[in-house]
Amino acid sequence: MDSSQSMTTLSEVLEFLRVNKKDNEFKMAPEGFTAGKGKFYQPEDLKIIKTYRFEGDSSPSENCALFVIEANDGQIGYTIDAYNAYSNHDDDGYDDFLRKIPTEGRETI
Repeated sequence: MDSSQSMTTLSEVLEFLRVNKKDNEFKMAPEGFTAGKGKFYQPEDLKIIKTYRFEGDSSPSENCALFVIEANDGQIGYTIDAYNAYSNHDDDGYDDFLRKIPTEGRETI
């Protein structure tokens, strides 16, 4: 499956990223986003290249967004956030940080 085909579940997108070796998870740290390789990125070092939104059939708590991110050094990975009140990022600066990352929509990743 290439990314131009419809991927309708979170697990399908994560599997696609894993198979294509783009499954680095960017996480929030006090120093910025990190994919766990000792490097930290600021919003200007990153761009969101694709966004997937998922809505759970049975519960609003299943709603989430997956953002595919490319760093200025070529590393591609993702970050996941739940919608609204179910966000798993309280006051760690994640939402503000994510809003500062420029978006460059792409059909394929």
